[in-house]
Amino acid sequence: MSTTARGAISGAAPVWARVRLHLPTVPEAFASLLRTLVVALFLLTFLLQPFLIPSESMEHTLLVGDFLLVNKQIFSPTGKLTRWIMPYRDVRRGDIVVFHHPRPPLLVKRVIGLPGDRIRIDEDRVWVNGQPLNEPYAAFEPAAFNPARDNFPESVYADPSIDLDWWRQMQRLVQNGELVVPPGEYFVLGDNRNHSNDSRFWGLVPRDAIVARPLVIYFSLRRPSTTDVEQAPDDRLGHDRELTAKLAEFARWNRIFHVIR
Repeated sequence: MSTTARGAISGAAPVWARVRLHLPTVPEAFASLLRTLVVALFLLTFLLQPFLIPSESMEHTLLVGDFLLVNKQIFSPTGKLTRWIMPYRDVRRGDIVVFHHPRPPLLVKRVIGLPGDRIRIDEDRVWVNGQPLNEPYAAFEPAAFNPARDNFPESVYADPSIDLDWWRQMQRLVQNGELVVPPGEYFVLGDNRNHSNDSRFWGLVPRDAIVARPLVIYFSLRRPSTTDVEQAPDDRLGHDRELTAKLAEFARWNRIFHVIR
């Protein structure tokens, strides 16, 4: 090997010595943070929004303590800017929807009746247009019989929990023992049928009140449900109070990133 070649080889710096780390300057770091904030604000404003489930009405599809990301674009035909990211479509039977409601201001329920549908409930069984509805998501936890809830629509006002104005409107919409859903409105129920305050009690949901569809559970805190059957106490010798057990009990880890259907 020539002296020139040997000199070139011996004079070459190691690879690790030629790699230079670039630490961002303050303006570069600020610009990166600003871009992240802009993307996050765009997603929260136009596409996604977090919600927390506070009640048992959608068990066992949604549990108390579930944190949801919802798609605010899917039911909004005016969002032309973001339609190519999450395409618009109309509300379908079986959709879980988030909608505006006076008390509380936002609710989440499942759509059962579309405009023009004929609805009745006979001993907890939902019938739509004369056919029984297949509902694998419905749960029936123990509760005393309530004719206004379990046999719908009722012709006698016997339950003070039913909104009186809705009961009067309901009588005008009933034909041959079935509720006919008027144009532009939807009949919704909670999946936890015996413990849900829904269209049976306060009425229909206007189309323009529906604002989002839940997408995914991004976190779930373990919270007790008032409708669950009480469990017997555990008599183990305190091992469940160790740190690992406490972490396991803190959240429902198996529900994180669970897609909602």
